[in-house]
Amino acid sequence: MSEPALHVAATSGDIASIKKRIAEGAKIDARDGSGATALLVATHANQVEVAKALIEAGADVNAKDNIEDSPYLYAGARGHLEILRMTLAHGADLKSINRYGGTALIPASERGHVETVRTLIEAGVDVDHVNKLGWTALLEAIMLGDGGERHQQIVALLVRAGANVNLADGNGVTPLQHARSGGYRKIEAILLAAGAH
Repeated sequence: MSEPALHVAATSGDIASIKKRIAEGAKIDARDGSGATALLVATHANQVEVAKALIEAGADVNAKDNIEDSPYLYAGARGHLEILRMTLAHGADLKSINRYGGTALIPASERGHVETVRTLIEAGVDVDHVNKLGWTALLEAIMLGDGGERHQQIVALLVRAGANVNLADGNGVTPLQHARSGGYRKIEAILLAAGAH
């Protein structure tokens, strides 16, 4: 099966071709072999203008591929902020989850995407959602982060948003214990100030 023309144009950022194909009646949410729509392909490549054209033409920001990624979830996980904001403005499902059972906030926190985390919190994503691994955004920011400035900012944002600082992982290890075992003094201080034990 050859790749749909809309997907090829989305990958290359060919905005003129995208607009022409939409005008000609191309199926906006057609899938490729991986189950991805053209909007997800554009999101993978962080093709902002293409994503904008597709979203404005009615592309589904929540359409998932074969591995349960959607344009909204992928943009959040990868810190593609402009596309994320467009998906949020066009009906992103804040409760949708990825293949790990996590919201967009969890991988964004882990990967150190400060502005993305801020945007998702402001949008109303559940800060205490627990994924299939038994981890929250706060736990992932500490356990899988590097303890550096970006992760410190993310921990502070999550705490300010009301994240439960004592919600332990599946093994009963708390965020504070993870911060201490990582030697992350500044994160430890943020947690202690928020009543962590």
